[in-house]
Amino acid sequence: MELKPLLEALLFVTEEPLPPAKLAELVGAETKAVRQALQELQKEYAAADRGLQVIELAGGFQLATKPEAAAVVEKLYTGEKSFTLSQAALETLAIIAYRQPVTRVEIEAVRGVKVDSVLETLQKRRFIRVAGRKDAPGRPVLYGTTKEFLKYFGLKDLSELPQLAPPK
Repeated sequence: MELKPLLEALLFVTEEPLPPAKLAELVGAETKAVRQALQELQKEYAAADRGLQVIELAGGFQLATKPEAAAVVEKLYTGEKSFTLSQAALETLAIIAYRQPVTRVEIEAVRGVKVDSVLETLQKRRFIRVAGRKDAPGRPVLYGTTKEFLKYFGLKDLSELPQLAPPK
């Protein structure tokens, strides 16, 4: 079987973005050839009148619905348990995303309030992770974002975060 149909099948059955190196390993091809085939698939899906697209997300590739189909797809999931992030969670997540690795105390200094419960919630939802310990008294925990964070916000990597406005 040719490379593109194999890649398409793998992207269809996975729930997580697959990195090109992993795809290459699975299909027994060179990573360069896999990347080229993925780019061709992206162009083919973009040009076709289909409800799907191949997207690059969180360091990998995934088959996803096109934004234009969102309203219809949402109807399928009406009534299912979903969640939204609170203002406190979004603020805390933004601080971590832009300043990582960052300690709880550093986050609290920016927000001006305690963030223990927010950090716990963000860890449960797998948006943040322990990224190590700071070389300082008490060796405080350092937090960073995860691939789940990138997926949730539709980012390839952290370089796609919006640029912050310079302080006034």
